Amino acid sequence: MAELLYGSTRGGETGVTASQAVLKGLANDGGLYVPERIPTLDVTMDELAGMTYQETAYAVMKQFLTDYTEEELKYCISHAYDEKFDTEEIAPLAKADGMYFLELFHGKTIAFKDMALSILPYLMTTAAKKNHVKNEIVILTATSGDTGKAAMAGFADVPGTRIIVFYPKNGVSRVQELQMLTQKGANTSVVGIEGNFDDAQTGVKKIFGDKEFAKELDAMGFQLSSANSINIGRLVPQVVYYVYAYAKLLANGEIEKDEKVNVVVPTGNFGNILAAYFAKQMGVPFGKLICASNDNKVLYDFFRTGTYDKNREFILTTSPSMDILVSSNLERLLYLSCGRDAAKTKAMMEQLSMNGKYEITADMKEFMKDFCAGYADMEENAKEIRKVFDDTGYLIDTHTGVAAAVYEQYKAKTGDTTKTVIASTASPYKFSRSVMEAVLGKKEDADEFALIDEMERISGVKIPQAIEEIRDAKILHNRQCKPEEMEETVKQTFSK
Repeated sequence: MAELLYGSTRGGETGVTASQAVLKGLANDGGLYVPERIPTLDVTMDELAGMTYQETAYAVMKQFLTDYTEEELKYCISHAYDEKFDTEEIAPLAKADGMYFLELFHGKTIAFKDMALSILPYLMTTAAKKNHVKNEIVILTATSGDTGKAAMAGFADVPGTRIIVFYPKNGVSRVQELQMLTQKGANTSVVGIEGNFDDAQTGVKKIFGDKEFAKELDAMGFQLSSANSINIGRLVPQVVYYVYAYAKLLANGEIEKDEKVNVVVPTGNFGNILAAYFAKQMGVPFGKLICASNDNKVLYDFFRTGTYDKNREFILTTSPSMDILVSSNLERLLYLSCGRDAAKTKAMMEQLSMNGKYEITADMKEFMKDFCAGYADMEENAKEIRKVFDDTGYLIDTHTGVAAAVYEQYKAKTGDTTKTVIASTASPYKFSRSVMEAVLGKKEDADEFALIDEMERISGVKIPQAIEEIRDAKILHNRQCKPEEMEETVKQTFSK
């Protein structure tokens, strides 16, 4: 197979191997790594229909990660997708209320981030060996709630790595916070910042861009990498579950050969829906890719108007993992949509950082016609969760609720009855308070774990291990800082 190389969306780097891109996370010029071309699948849908999740992962990932040997890649896959997941299927499809819910929450931390973050530590440590890296790798990550825990769970006690996570102190659910604060592992650190997710993400990007700091770290025997969705090692494993979902629909006789299927993805950072777009480019017969936003509807406005504008109030919602105003992964789509013009992409990103907005051309908008967008506010979200539960007894979380509500709007507006997969990104147990309030239609003052017990009773779904283990777990992390103190905080971690 011809080697697939990567380059930065901002033009500063080209000819980078997959393993180097995985190791670095972010390019030196602040850009994101993109493959020189999006490869196509070399197996048919019929063949994929007969494959396990692990076999599908190999069929997809070997196309992108061409400098990993078959043995290396299969090692990473078999160690990532094992009994850490509570179902052999890894990502089962549930049919409810006329929708197919792709359940991406059967991993260790009960959110879709597990799908990629279970394999990233293996991809990264393999890449370090391949590239003769002597330094210890320091994973530096901002989280809106789920990435942090999933990354820490993935990297905990992995030799040759450390991980530091920043999260918005008041911008995550209590379960999300407890999952992070009780994380074991001598190499893990988590810090709450006084600010929102965008402040955390901006701070992390700033640290990555600080060349002097990188030199200091190097002298101490460390180098930075990212576990955020900007890392190509996060994006590629996400493509897998969309390929798998289509193949499973075919295998289960839910669709005919080559039948088009729409996909709805609740998204803030744009990585999860970009993976669906990559799957479509690889040859999966997807129709519309429907981008579902919550009250922070910056992506909805962008697809509607062609202007990206983050100058707006930041709203804390019941779907906190999507409370984001700067969608990092959109940069990859911008780059592709302007004909891979790195200078143009860089100029737009500079406008975003200086003025908080940029505009795309009519040609770029036309290029993005696979995408359409909708948004659901908190009330519509709660109503949809309740409706699905009342109709079917199936309980969805607040992010999946946004997607399902947007899908209902889309159907009503367009009359499009194409079969549709909803990316179900988290277990309802992760957002028990908001989900229970939606279902019962009233404010709940019961304690978090009483609500969790009640949820088990009404849903008939056993409380996941991830929740049971934080019930009485000891708080191990309690650091906090202001956004401007983030670099200093990282330095302190090394002097420990």
